[in-house]
Amino acid sequence: MQPAPNHGPANPAPSAPVHALEVNYHAMLAHSPDAVVLVDLDSGRLIDANLKAEAMFGMSGSALLSRSLVDLCPPRQGGARPCADVVTELLGQAREGETAAPALTFLTAAGRAFEGELRMVRLPVPGRRLMHLRIIDVTERSLAEALVNGQSRLLEMIALGAPLGATLDQLMLLIEGQSQGVLCSVLLLDEDGETLRPASGPNLPAAYMASLDGLKIGPRAGSCGTAMFRKDMVVVSDIMGDPLWAGYTGLVEPYGLRACWSTPIHVGKGQVLGSFAMYYRERRSPGPDDTRLIGVATHLAGIAIERTRRERELARHREHLEELVSERTGELTRAKEHAEHINRELAQTLATLSTTQNELVRRDKLAALGSLVAGVAHELNTPLGNSLVVATTMAERARVLTADLAHGLRRSTLDVYLAQADEAGRLLVRNLQRAASLVAAFKQIGVDQSASQRRAFMLGDLLGEMLPPLRVSARQRPITVLSTSEPALAMDSYPGPLTEVVSNLFDNCMLHAFEGERGGTIRITAARRADGAIALAVQDDGAGIAPELAARVYDPFYTTKLGLGGSGLGLHVAHNIVTGVLGGRIELQTEPGKGSTFTLVLPPVAPQIAEAGAGVEAPAGAKAEAKAHAKPEAEAKAEAKQLAGGY
Repeated sequence: MQPAPNHGPANPAPSAPVHALEVNYHAMLAHSPDAVVLVDLDSGRLIDANLKAEAMFGMSGSALLSRSLVDLCPPRQGGARPCADVVTELLGQAREGETAAPALTFLTAAGRAFEGELRMVRLPVPGRRLMHLRIIDVTERSLAEALVNGQSRLLEMIALGAPLGATLDQLMLLIEGQSQGVLCSVLLLDEDGETLRPASGPNLPAAYMASLDGLKIGPRAGSCGTAMFRKDMVVVSDIMGDPLWAGYTGLVEPYGLRACWSTPIHVGKGQVLGSFAMYYRERRSPGPDDTRLIGVATHLAGIAIERTRRERELARHREHLEELVSERTGELTRAKEHAEHINRELAQTLATLSTTQNELVRRDKLAALGSLVAGVAHELNTPLGNSLVVATTMAERARVLTADLAHGLRRSTLDVYLAQADEAGRLLVRNLQRAASLVAAFKQIGVDQSASQRRAFMLGDLLGEMLPPLRVSARQRPITVLSTSEPALAMDSYPGPLTEVVSNLFDNCMLHAFEGERGGTIRITAARRADGAIALAVQDDGAGIAPELAARVYDPFYTTKLGLGGSGLGLHVAHNIVTGVLGGRIELQTEPGKGSTFTLVLPPVAPQIAEAGAGVEAPAGAKAEAKAHAKPEAEAKAEAKQLAGGY
């Protein structure tokens, strides 16, 4: 039995009265990979369509041929223009021979809207005006472009610090534009980790969003509450019949919501920030496209929420820091007032320090050392105060001794007095030496090296003059001092400050690199670098410097040899001279147990004083480090009190 022939637009009946050109054209349409329709330009009706067109519109060939081009479109096109006007204009352009055509929005038999890109060609048929119209569904491409552009706008909003609510609303609208019939929302998880807070749902009923505020998450708390509780996606295709919504259906029933898929929003893979939900008014399960959109939405929402949380956290830290600064400022102000009160008797010393401070402040980079004056002055109070206590006590004992002489002085009394006088003398000397050391060390920072004489000299000759006294200072210890220099290292610089720098570096080696009776070698070398600068190195094979100490070697008053000859200023002064009047830099290479090398990188011609960056900048914490020069206040006062109590 032969099957009945299929007579339709793509397979016309042999007896159909079709023009010969139309028959040939019809055969071409049948094999086209795109949807193609043949349109009568006068009536706007379809007179032929291929199988691709039938599949695109979800209609049979006969159904398509019973419609006009206007019938295949929604009532209004983009920009809210009536569809009839747009199609009439399109047909008119085709009649005039134009081939360019705008995109049209079409409707399938199922009511799905899609955007069609048009390619039209007028056909030369005698007695009729026909148009070949190729329709390409570009909905997916348009949606993809809209999604990419939307993501870019959202990331820009996040980067510019747009309010979280506005950013999330824009995200929800972007996702809703990608899928028909979807309504999106974001709920945030409160800081207590269990309470829901609505954040965005621009097209969901406001009353419904408000009803979610304050609900708790749990194992059966609707889609969103359960998703946050499980930390995993929850798909509810039928709200009314799902046990997760038992007790919550009354919230959605008035608004016709029937499906809800919710996905938690994470920080990385850890803490849950909230949830993203997609609602539909019909029963529905997610497809691949929906899953992709969910991933985009949760990722962008997570970025926006985390950015806002971090900004709020930073604001809290900033406020707390301001409170701490204000509190600390008050404490420092009170401490300063107290220090000024107890240091009135040190007026002359403070005047000297004030003069030194004024000199330092006049140099740009010494402005930061101004605060150091108050710290050193405060530390002077301990040795001078102790000296005053001892002197006052001895004066009183002298009066007592004078009275004892009038009534007969016992030898035991005199012996006690002499012993106490000896101890008092040693205390006075130690405390006054400590005060003098502080004042001298502080003044050394402000020495104006620019006053040194500038002249031309050979570096090798200068090192040759320095070597004998350096060897003499190392004679009492098993330390070898060597010096080598490339010939003809001519310099136009300041030999005096340069000599002081080398001496300070040498003294630093003697004090720190070779402790006790340890022996070793100190090498002083000079050479010209490839860039023309001169490298002058002071190298030892001693103990080396620990990394945590190497970072602070140039800080003023920082020393690990307090009381053993270390003032904490040698390297600080050397650094200031090198970077200031000499116009170079100083580099340190060191490793514990393998020695240290200080390298001066100097220009052969020193800059003019105005260019040399005269002055230094005190590192942060210098004021606190100045306290290392004085014996702890409690210990020093205890000595004086013990002496006074002995009388």
